Amino acid sequence: MDERELRDRLELIGTVKTVIFQNEENGYTVLRLDVGGDEPVTVVGCLPYAAPGEGLTVEGAWERHPSHGEQFKASSARRSLPVDERHIYEYLASGAVKGIGPATASLLVTRFGARTLQVLGDSPDRLTEIKGISAKKARDISETFRRQSGMRLLMEFLASNGLKPEYALRLYKLHGDSALELVKNNPYLIASDRVGGRFDEADSLALSLGFEEDSPQRIAAALIYEMVYNLNNGHSFLPREKLTAATAQLIGVDVESAEECLDVLADEGEVVQQEIARVNGVYLRRLYEAETYTADRLRAMAGETVSFPRDIQEAVDEMERESGMRYAALQRQAIRLAASRRLLAITGGPGTGKTTIIRAILRLFDESGVDCLLAAPTGRAAKRMTELTGQEAFTVHRLLGAAWAAEGDELTFRKNESDPLRCGAVILDECSMVDITLIQALLKAMPRGCRLVLVGDADQLPSVGPGSFFLDVLRSGAVASVRLTEVFRQSGESHIIRNAHAINRGETPDLKENKKDFFFLQRPVGDRIAATVTELCRERLPKNMGFAPGDIQVLTPTRRGETGTAALNARLQEALNPPAPDKREKAFGETVFREGDRVMQIRNNYDVVWCRGGDAAAIMDGRAAPGSAPEVGAGIFNGDMGRILRIDPDNELLWIDFDDKLAWYGFEQLGELDHAFAVTVHKSQGSEYRAVVLAAGRAPARLLSRDLLYTAVTRARELLVVVGDPAVIQAMIDNGRKTRRYSGLRARLAGEV
Repeated sequence: MDERELRDRLELIGTVKTVIFQNEENGYTVLRLDVGGDEPVTVVGCLPYAAPGEGLTVEGAWERHPSHGEQFKASSARRSLPVDERHIYEYLASGAVKGIGPATASLLVTRFGARTLQVLGDSPDRLTEIKGISAKKARDISETFRRQSGMRLLMEFLASNGLKPEYALRLYKLHGDSALELVKNNPYLIASDRVGGRFDEADSLALSLGFEEDSPQRIAAALIYEMVYNLNNGHSFLPREKLTAATAQLIGVDVESAEECLDVLADEGEVVQQEIARVNGVYLRRLYEAETYTADRLRAMAGETVSFPRDIQEAVDEMERESGMRYAALQRQAIRLAASRRLLAITGGPGTGKTTIIRAILRLFDESGVDCLLAAPTGRAAKRMTELTGQEAFTVHRLLGAAWAAEGDELTFRKNESDPLRCGAVILDECSMVDITLIQALLKAMPRGCRLVLVGDADQLPSVGPGSFFLDVLRSGAVASVRLTEVFRQSGESHIIRNAHAINRGETPDLKENKKDFFFLQRPVGDRIAATVTELCRERLPKNMGFAPGDIQVLTPTRRGETGTAALNARLQEALNPPAPDKREKAFGETVFREGDRVMQIRNNYDVVWCRGGDAAAIMDGRAAPGSAPEVGAGIFNGDMGRILRIDPDNELLWIDFDDKLAWYGFEQLGELDHAFAVTVHKSQGSEYRAVVLAAGRAPARLLSRDLLYTAVTRARELLVVVGDPAVIQAMIDNGRKTRRYSGLRARLAGEV
């Protein structure tokens, strides 16, 4: 076979020579495949548990990597275990089966020859014939081998149906040895949240397995898929007519069949149908329970008053004298309500004194002997709350002890009705970010009689999760609330704050008025915007205005395009943290992580271990155990940002400083990280930065909204530089229409249900 013929093939058949890299979390693998030529070829793709010695048939295409040269990118694979003694030895000696190394592999092959793998799978007691293998170790080795065999069968089944091999890894983690049988019986498992497949992929598999186009199982799966998909659009429920019409269109059945199947799902309790806000709503059961529980608990709390041990007016006057400041009328009203109500909501834009009120309420609670906990939806919001109040604040997840259930994929909270929080009050900040399921969990963990103060800016972007909790509370009229409107003199001197309020009113700031803390640099196209953003972060702001690169955060509406996070992060990493002899790197797929990089956690992980306090260098060097630090915990959450301190290739660890928490990641977990030199405005919610550079380039129309621009502007504390096209800014200001979310909380709170 000549080189050109090999290059043009879309299928390679060979034996795995060596495995260069393998990520156990997502199956991404780089290996060398012996295809019978002079040199093995490099193959990359999702090939979980690939090991030297096994046979491999891969389909895909040739590509040229800028750093690693020519390689074959596999889109699917068929695998076969080695059959001759030499390849069996290579397979086992590679460590493919946990508990077997080169020495044990040699003993096994010498003893059992070409039947070695059959013995591993079918006759584990015979392994005890090998010196050093106990009965327990034999069972463990056999179980590992059978598990990998099950994974191989699952992969081959999916690959034969044109499905991605990474689905096999996720399915097997969720369902173990029964995964293959479960998928054959219900292919729509592939489209679940934790597996990540598309509905059309699962549907194609189901039809190929003989499912009828109008089978109840297919229609039911499509209905559930439509509802789960729309959770990502913020909907707590869907109107029955829209749901059945969308489902019928999705899978090509008549609406009547979808309606009949929906009624069956309701009878079985998987969904709940109820008229809400003059709409025939359909809820997933867990969303219905979250919304009704939240409404019932908040309505009960809203109707309760509490006593304060002294005259509240006198207490407020005393706080004014001691602090040397005077509270505005609306601030005094909020403080008085906090002293007399079980439930209070406070909203206002930047500079309206929300933090001042929180401090005053904390003082009142302390004076009346009420233990108060501070909480926020994100780590950065909690940290900022701690800095502003002087009292430790927690993320809601950390406060409630969030973790994945031991079995299944449900999120659980250690704190609940059976084991409630020990407190008399909770102040929850950044409430615009709180979705209906998170507030339900917090309310369940609050003891009866506990007070709740909700604080936030209702004009910011809504929560990523379902519902419009904070807006619904404010609009219901059922909860005592205060909307702060006065911008105080010192804050009013800030052009950031003045322009934020102007944008919120639908007014266009004077973009030519470049002075103080708000600047606009006009750039007409994406490439020039990206180049200017990079120059600002690398040179102009550090040299001319004294902002260190680490104090500057780049924001953008979108992930894609020349001004999206992917492109900007590549530029900014090269400009702010280029390769250097003293900086170790770790390649993960197409991404290179480097010591000094700014990174973000992109999904909740309740198992990442961290320590707070202690000597970080000593911990990373192994001179001090992490357990010797003052505090050890677990859990890094979606949106948490940090900096890579060290990459340890020997122990396959990556150490990250998440503000004050030192966390360590195995290389297999790097798929949970993304670079964070630039982040989307959505990801910046709850955070505040000394300096913000906003890349205002072209983006999908749904992202160019007034509330997104307002949220971006209010992330900057000392300096905001907007780089982009004035037409884009104007389009965002003009787009003041909020996307409707189907939520029944307002109606339930108002007693309309």
